[in-house]
Amino acid sequence: MVLFKKKIKRILFLLAIKKAKRVAIGSASVTQKGWISTNIEDLDLTSKDDFYKYWEPNTLEGFFAEHVWEHLTLEEGIKASKNCYEFLKKGGSLRIAVPDGLHPDRKYIDYVKPGGTGNGSEDHKILYTYKTLGSSLREVGFRIELLEYWDENKDFHYQPWDADQGLVRRSMSYDWRNVRGKLNYTSIIVDAIKD
Repeated sequence: MVLFKKKIKRILFLLAIKKAKRVAIGSASVTQKGWISTNIEDLDLTSKDDFYKYWEPNTLEGFFAEHVWEHLTLEEGIKASKNCYEFLKKGGSLRIAVPDGLHPDRKYIDYVKPGGTGNGSEDHKILYTYKTLGSSLREVGFRIELLEYWDENKDFHYQPWDADQGLVRRSMSYDWRNVRGKLNYTSIIVDAIKD
């Protein structure tokens, strides 16, 4: 009976992902209203065949990935971005949040860098800055809007963003570690838009 229920649950998930218009990548354990959540077992970002299993090109409204791209090499990240670009319809967007390589707190950098001290950092392949992430997305053809990031002068930049377009929990407004006005944990957050 348990095996039967698992099979039914899997079939229902596969039907839901094929109908999805907005897909959260690498977040199967975290749900957001209006988004279908996936993990690598469901969708390998670097495999165009995985995308074709579910959708036709130019059909999705949005992809969302919070702290996923840093688990890919730069080349894999570009490949994943190309796949997302191909399957987004015109006006669709890919919201990406990654650890910020220009965050001014050394403890933060040690926590998130490849091989760092933080959970999951042993699998991190790259530490992006707003410039490197933006450049890789522009290379694919996206127009980008930077929503949150630190710059080289240790200044924090923030542009208001709509959480319904992908709620980044590791952000200025939503991370529990940011207390009393101190930004202890933030991410580079960028909307990459297909024009």
